[in-house]
Parts: sequence; structure tokens; C-alpha cells
Amino acid sequence: MPSKDADSPTVQTPRSAGVEAPRAIDDKVPAGSVLQARATPFVSADTRRDSVIAAIQENRRISTVTHEAIEHDRPHLLQINDFSLHYGTTKALHHVTFAVPRHKVVALIGPSGCGKSTLLRSVNRLNDLIDNVSIEGNMILNGQPIFGNDIDVISLRKRIGMVFQKSNPFPKSIYENVVYGLRLTGENRRSHLNEVCERSLREAALWEEAKDRLNESALALSGGQQQRLCIARAIATRPEVLLMDEPCSALDPIATAKVEDLIHALRGHYTVLIVTHNMQQAARVSDYTAFMYLGRLVEYGPTETIFQKPRCRDTQDYVTGRFG
Repeated sequence: MPSKDADSPTVQTPRSAGVEAPRAIDDKVPAGSVLQARATPFVSADTRRDSVIAAIQENRRISTVTHEAIEHDRPHLLQINDFSLHYGTTKALHHVTFAVPRHKVVALIGPSGCGKSTLLRSVNRLNDLIDNVSIEGNMILNGQPIFGNDIDVISLRKRIGMVFQKSNPFPKSIYENVVYGLRLTGENRRSHLNEVCERSLREAALWEEAKDRLNESALALSGGQQQRLCIARAIATRPEVLLMDEPCSALDPIATAKVEDLIHALRGHYTVLIVTHNMQQAARVSDYTAFMYLGRLVEYGPTETIFQKPRCRDTQDYVTGRFG
């Protein structure tokens, strides 16, 4: 009876392309994958041996192309080490390793279904709420592990802000939305709550629009205002890292521009990890960009380099719109 290794052909590939030895059969890309079908026409026969995406499709393990600038930009607030995640028997993330420098904006890009949101949700352990999720590897936030039996998940989430794709203000006043996180910690001093509310709304570029409406329902705000309110609520507790899962996907261009301006303003004060499908947005708002494909991290480096002169040809094909 043939061994499993016999089902995974060994193909020699250059190290410069970010490709290592063949990987185990359990990481095999499902036959007929939509992402595989989209990418295949753009991997020509004469360059297939240099293609990281071809390596993924052919069941070979890849090594992330990580630019030296990441290592030099210290300290690293968030470190993700050889992280994998399974939904039951389905492997959604494959040996992801990268570091997020403090007070920088990092964009995660890649086709739909490549694992960007799954990775983001792993940072504050939202995937714990899903049945049959298992992980391998680890994550370190400011020197402390994120996963472990002795980790207080509630305390962890207090250190991490989260902004979702669709704005989710609470059915409370604008004021109570902003100070909600502080009230959960037992803070009830009106003077302090007032100070935090104004500071957070100013940082979220919403103070001038909301200062005379603080006692009105947050649900009366426009979609763009609601999203900025959610950002104000997320930063009110001064989180160590702010996670943003496609925060502009449901907004019009004007509201999107305001949120992008806000992200620019937060740079240097907060560490931001943002998922986006908008290549132009990633280029505008981020310091570093990570390109993912089918649960693997393909290339990670300074945003300007990723979009103008990436080291991996597949990254260039994706950011220029050849597939995805």
C-alpha cells in the first residue's frame, strides 16, 4: 500500500521564491477550490516552479517571504509563531509566523476565504466561541501569551479593541456607547467618564458632529458616524492593539475617507491590524502589508515595497489584479 508521502510529489523549487520542502498531505488544497481555479490561469508552465501559489496548489509547504525591515522595526507588540487553526478537520490557517511592530498599521490582504479574518479573530480569541476549533503554535501580546489554560480571556480582551465589518453600536446613547468599556471595569466617576468620552470622540474625529447629541441614541447616527463611534468605543479603554475587520466595506466613499483619515491619526498612538479587500486602501493607510493565500502568509513587508516592488511574483500578480 503506498504511503501518504507518495501522494505528494516532490518538486524542487528555488528558495528565493519562498518555497521549502513538500508539506504533509493533510494541508492539501481541496480539489476544485474556487481560489485555486482563479489563480491557476495566471501561473504559466514556464514559471510554475517559481510560483508560491503553485507550491500551495501542489501540496508543498511554503516559507513566508519576510522583509528585513520588519525585524529592524522594534519593539514588536504582537508576535505570531507557527500558528495553525482547524475548524474540525478543516485547516484554515497554516503555520503563520509574523510580528507586528508597536504603533504601526499592518494590513492583511488576500482573496476572500484566505484566512485574514480568521487570523484577526484569533488575536482576541473570538474563535473560541466556535465549536470544534483547535490551534497549534502560539501568539504573544506585549510579552504575554494569548493562548493557554491559565489565560483570563476577559482580561485579555480588555487589552484588545475590535471594530467589525458592520458597525454595531449598542442601543444606548452616544455617551454610554463610548464609556461602556470603562463602566464594565467599575469606573463611575462622572468627571473621568466625561474626559474619556470627549477624548475618544475627538480621536475618532466625531466630537464636532456629536458633542451636542451625546444623550441621543447612537442608532440615530449615519452609517459612517456609527462606525467611527465604534472606533471611539474601542479606543476609550486605551487598548494595546486595535483590530479592524474590513471597517469600510459597508461605507460610502466619503465615510470611507473619514475612517481612513482616522486610521492615519491613530498611527503612532495605537498598534492597528486591519483586514481589507481594497488594495488602494491598504496602500493608503498601512505601514506594512501581509499577503495571504489559502491560509498561508505568502509575503510580508513595508507597504510601499509590497505594492511597488514585491519579492514574490505572486504578490505582484495579486496586487496588480491579475487574480483574486
